[in-house]
Amino acid sequence: MEIITAADIFSILGHPDRLSVFRLLMRFAPRGQRPTEIAQALGLKQNTLSHHLRDLVACGMVRVTRQGRSLYYCANLDMAETLIGYLALDVGRARPDLLAPLTAGRPSPLGGADGQNAVNVLFVCSGNSARSIMAEALLRDLGAGRFNAFSAGTCPANAPNRAALQVLQQNGHDLRNLQSQHIREFQTADAPQMDFVFTVCDMSAADDCAPWQGYPMTGHWGVPDPVLAQTEQDAALPVFVRTYTALRRKIAAFVALPVTMPDRAALQTRIDAIALIQQEA
Repeated sequence: MEIITAADIFSILGHPDRLSVFRLLMRFAPRGQRPTEIAQALGLKQNTLSHHLRDLVACGMVRVTRQGRSLYYCANLDMAETLIGYLALDVGRARPDLLAPLTAGRPSPLGGADGQNAVNVLFVCSGNSARSIMAEALLRDLGAGRFNAFSAGTCPANAPNRAALQVLQQNGHDLRNLQSQHIREFQTADAPQMDFVFTVCDMSAADDCAPWQGYPMTGHWGVPDPVLAQTEQDAALPVFVRTYTALRRKIAAFVALPVTMPDRAALQTRIDAIALIQQEA
C-alpha cells in the first residue's frame, strides 16, 4: 500500500462517524447493510450518512452492491487486511514486540490435537427470549458434548418466550437451565472465556460492545425475530418453527466443522459462509 493511499484512508476513517460506520459494517461482515439500517443503528441523518458512505466507498474500505431496488454496503475485507498489514509490517516494521501480543497463543478454537476440550460458545440477541435461547439448546444437543453453549441478551426479557420453548420441546430438547439473562453476565472477570460469540439478531450485532475477553472468534448469523410476529400463541407458532429450522441449519453446519482445523482464517471463512445459509431450503 502506498503511503498516499494509506494517508487518504486514515483521513477518512479519522472522522468519528465514518469510523463508526465502518466498525458497524465490520460487525455484520461479510453481509451488507442498507443505509436505512445503518442510519437507525448509529442515529445518523440519511443525508449525512450518504456523504460518509460515499467517502468510504471512494477510498475502497466499503463496497456497495444493488439487490433489486436496494443498495447494500459491506466492509471490504481485502482492503481492511491490506490496511492492517500496512500498519503492522510497514509502519510497525514487523517488530515482534508489537506483533507477538496479537498472534501468540491464538490457535483455532477447534484446533486442539485431541479435539477433547469443550468449546465455549455464546449466542447473543436483543431479548434472549427466542432466537438465542433456541441456538443455545440446539448447540447443546447437536454438539454432543463438544461445546458449552450459552446465551444472553442486550435487553433481556424476564423469561424465555413460551412459543420458543414449545418448539424446542416438540423437537426433543431439554428445557432445563434455559433462562433469559443480560450480556454483562459474560463480561465480568470471572465469567467463562468464550471461544466463539455469535449474534443472531441485527440489533445485537449493531450494539457497540467492548471487545470480549480473550478475543473470541465472532460471526453474525442474523435471523428475523419471531416475537415480532407473535399476536396469538397458536398463530405465531409457525414463525417460531421457521426460526428454529433456520438456526438448526446454521448450527448443524457449525458442529460439522472439522475439530482439527488449525487455521483461524480458514475457520472464519467457514463461519462467514454459515451466515449466508438461507432460512428456507
